[in-house]
Amino acid sequence: MSNPDQITSVLTIVLICMIAILVVLALVYLMIVLKNKKEKDKEELASPNNSTNTNTTKKVAKEYTKQSIYNFMDFEKIEDNMIVQKKGMRYLMVVECQGINYDLMSGAEKISVEEGFLQFLNTLRHPIQIYVQTRTVNLSNSIETYRRKIDEIKYELDKKRDEYLKKVQSGTYSKEQLEREFYEVTKQTNLYEYGKDIIENTEKMSLNKNVLNKKYYIIISYYPEDINNSAFDKEEIKSLAFSELYTKAQAIIRTLSACEVGGRILRSNELVDLLYVAYNRDESEVYGIEKALRAGYEELYTTAPDVLDKRMKELNIKIEQQAMELANQKVIQARSKKQQELDRRQERFEELIRQRAEMILEQNKQYIGEKTAKRAQKLIEEDTKEMGGNEDDEQEKKPKTRRTRKTTTDASK
Repeated sequence: MSNPDQITSVLTIVLICMIAILVVLALVYLMIVLKNKKEKDKEELASPNNSTNTNTTKKVAKEYTKQSIYNFMDFEKIEDNMIVQKKGMRYLMVVECQGINYDLMSGAEKISVEEGFLQFLNTLRHPIQIYVQTRTVNLSNSIETYRRKIDEIKYELDKKRDEYLKKVQSGTYSKEQLEREFYEVTKQTNLYEYGKDIIENTEKMSLNKNVLNKKYYIIISYYPEDINNSAFDKEEIKSLAFSELYTKAQAIIRTLSACEVGGRILRSNELVDLLYVAYNRDESEVYGIEKALRAGYEELYTTAPDVLDKRMKELNIKIEQQAMELANQKVIQARSKKQQELDRRQERFEELIRQRAEMILEQNKQYIGEKTAKRAQKLIEEDTKEMGGNEDDEQEKKPKTRRTRKTTTDASK
């Protein structure tokens, strides 16, 4: 029994010694590693190329970030209403479709729409992509348009009010004419108030960010690999891509019209807006692409509008205003000439009637008989002489009435 106990105790002592040796070796290894690390840190701090190394590392990281963004965007440029991808090896054209309210249609209308869509699918001979983009409704452009219209209405209202006050103060217009002018002023005032209400309601709607709008697009692609690229240069390939995509887009628009869906090809600025919203969904609600274009972000900050362009613009505005004033004056003069002609005809009313009667007798002489026609003409002449004599007597008796009539006629002129 003593022999196994002795062997166990010996083995235990040996095992403890081995563990102690391993712990000592591990501590020595850790001390050596820490010492080497401190020496390396000292060398890096002492070396003069330390700043350049950090700059190069930062520059490499920055370039890598840019390259990753470009790879993610997956397009190079936009030109001629097309999106260019893969260094000119792929061209895209986008057709925007106007949606229809399918749920509000009758049964027959739904069937016709479905048949039209089936016809559209059956006529496709090339691949397409359907893209749906949800946007928050931005009413700022509508509000700006309404404000410009309201300013025009306000200008017309002030103009009509001034004209009405001038006519009232002149005292040369009848009551009916003044009532007509007052009706026009009231109508313009109601239009102005109605426009202000529309702007207020639109501004309240713009505060609601939950108003969404869906836009539907069909994307058509073209690959120049389908043709022999060696026979064409880049400009020729681009023109071929445009003609091919335009033909396909027009065919799609025609076939979609069968199911009452309207379509149109997006222009270059609209393609920029489409991609801007796709890659900047949150920022597009705050700062849209239209504001960026109007801000002139692509121009140098030192540029300014040409002075000659400013003067030309002001001159065009003055020409427009003076042309409107001249047109209004000539319209008033033309109306007064018509009034003068009307007064002349009223003065010669009886004479014109007799002349017309003589012409009728002369034209119908063969039907009523020549003798009868001559006798009738003589009777008309006698009546004319009698009327002329009576008018002369009246003029001698009432010269003041004639003068008053002339003055009123001159005033009307």
